[in-house]
Amino acid sequence: MIKTEEFTLNMGPQHPSTHGVFRLITHLDGETVVKAEPVIGYLHRGIEKLAEARTYSQFIPYTDRLDYLSSMLNNLGYVQAVEKLMGVEVPERAEYIRVIVSEMSRLCSHLIATGTLIMDLGGVTGFFYPYREREKLMDMLEMISGSRLTFSYMRIGGVAGDIPAEVLPMIKKFTEEFPACVDEYEGLINGNEIFQARMKGISVLAREKALQYGVTGPILRAAGVNYDLRKVRPYGIYDQFDFEVPLGENSDCFDRFNVRVQEMRQSNRIIEQALEQLMELPEGPVIGKVSKVIKPPKGEVYHEIEGSKGVLGYHVISDGTVNPYRVHVRRPSFINLALIDEMCRGWKVADVIAILGSIDIVLGEVDC
Repeated sequence: MIKTEEFTLNMGPQHPSTHGVFRLITHLDGETVVKAEPVIGYLHRGIEKLAEARTYSQFIPYTDRLDYLSSMLNNLGYVQAVEKLMGVEVPERAEYIRVIVSEMSRLCSHLIATGTLIMDLGGVTGFFYPYREREKLMDMLEMISGSRLTFSYMRIGGVAGDIPAEVLPMIKKFTEEFPACVDEYEGLINGNEIFQARMKGISVLAREKALQYGVTGPILRAAGVNYDLRKVRPYGIYDQFDFEVPLGENSDCFDRFNVRVQEMRQSNRIIEQALEQLMELPEGPVIGKVSKVIKPPKGEVYHEIEGSKGVLGYHVISDGTVNPYRVHVRRPSFINLALIDEMCRGWKVADVIAILGSIDIVLGEVDC
């Protein structure tokens, strides 16, 4: 009598398509996945514990190391949490600058997600197109912040400095050219027959299951749930901008990919509007009146923003000293990754690459 035996296949922790130091133990029946066990922890640095031994300002560079692909957004969530705790008012000019650099950072993250997913599926040429625009964004962010990846640009009360005058026309030119670039991605990638075969109908995630697991970001919106914090609970000055929330219809790998592509168009629209309004503002301070020694009153606050991968939240507790008593970070990649077993079961081992790429994790925030 012929008997079948379950086969265990390790993916990672150094495989390129696992997006960093991630290990996935897949249990296979032939080529079909019957169970997928994520193994995290290879990048654990104890960031939350380190916060207790740093001042509030000294912790800003550590937030860069969470999702290092969109570190401006990590900076923003943290400084806004501390500002809420202290009741700090941020100058209008700084608010516009924050929106511009945050959306540029979101674009950088989505461009990487787009390019790497294409490459994971074998489309090496398609990988370079999104990276072309990302390089332009990184150059501008470097000119603004002085750093290329881990920016540490936000400050409690504002930003480290104004956008240099020569960068403003560069941003404007980019926003004018970028929609045509997205058209190019769609023509080259979205319409590709092989790409569609690898992505459409694969790993359909039920809307109810996504909500049960607390999934957020493009994955939730691909499941048809209209939830974007910039719209439903605007923070900063996001309520001043006109943009749409792209949604998926089928909640499969293709929808998760396509929602990010469409979100890039919307981020570009936000940057355009913020830049136009910033250029009309008179020159002024980019940081509010904040004491050099930051000592929030006793208390606690939770603040969350729409990160590039979902809801990014900071819970900060103050005991009235110069160091946070406790900092906890709600990292969207960690929570979204909890669904990997559900999303992989019943699919072929080759589909796992597309499924993992469609989740878009970054290990810096999976285990911090």
